[in-house]
Amino acid sequence: MSITSHDQPPRDRSPVRQAMERGKLVVGTFVFEFATPGIGRLASGAGAEFVIYDAEHTGWSYETLRTLVATTHGAEPYVRVPETGRSAISRALDIGARGIMVPMVESTEQAEAIVSWAKYPPDGVRGAAFGMAHDGYVRSDNIAYMRWANTEPLILTQIETTRGLAAVDAIAAVAGVDVLWVGHYDLTNSMGIPGQFDHPDYRAALDQVAAAANSHGKYAGFMAGSPAEAHMLVERGFSLIAYGGDLWVYQDALRAGIVEVHGRGRATR
Repeated sequence: MSITSHDQPPRDRSPVRQAMERGKLVVGTFVFEFATPGIGRLASGAGAEFVIYDAEHTGWSYETLRTLVATTHGAEPYVRVPETGRSAISRALDIGARGIMVPMVESTEQAEAIVSWAKYPPDGVRGAAFGMAHDGYVRSDNIAYMRWANTEPLILTQIETTRGLAAVDAIAAVAGVDVLWVGHYDLTNSMGIPGQFDHPDYRAALDQVAAAANSHGKYAGFMAGSPAEAHMLVERGFSLIAYGGDLWVYQDALRAGIVEVHGRGRATR
């Protein structure tokens, strides 16, 4: 496509990437359940700097994801794709995601393929189509846009198996990988210690991931279920934290409120 105009597609620097480059902690959240056009803005209004929309466990279609990404303002919208595959990755980026998360990354070869599918030539083999959702429907300097798209959107690779953990240093060394993200339940399942998050082997695995990220100038990420867990992770060198997910945050807040209402009600009788 060679048609151009004086309009310019979005080519701002990623606020999340800039914050991490400055050594700052970045906090966002996951969305699994509430596929409402307001959820991204609600998260942003609460202080989330990024929102990860999950396509691995939800069954959401790309049409649903497209609406969620398009209506997220103030926070960067990312998509966790359901698999390692060219179509899954390119479609997530083409609907406008500013980052992709890929589950079960276990090798250098897999990480290199993910990067290749996420980036345009000469850095990768992402298919080219412009003036669409990912570039704000703007017809402009497509070459300049591809340069931006090859440097700003984040690539998050999940370390959640013993094979991935064994290869974590090599995965971190792959150019284009930005974040090593621990999938804690899957990792403990793979390690034979399901759900034992106080186990010394699991804690050592966290340190191994953080060390690999640090040694290669990358970042370590995690979905924390509580502020206490988040603080533990930050102390271990994690700098990208998703605080909970929509359904659990809602349920926990509702439960706490209902318990308090019942408690005060009994106290006044």
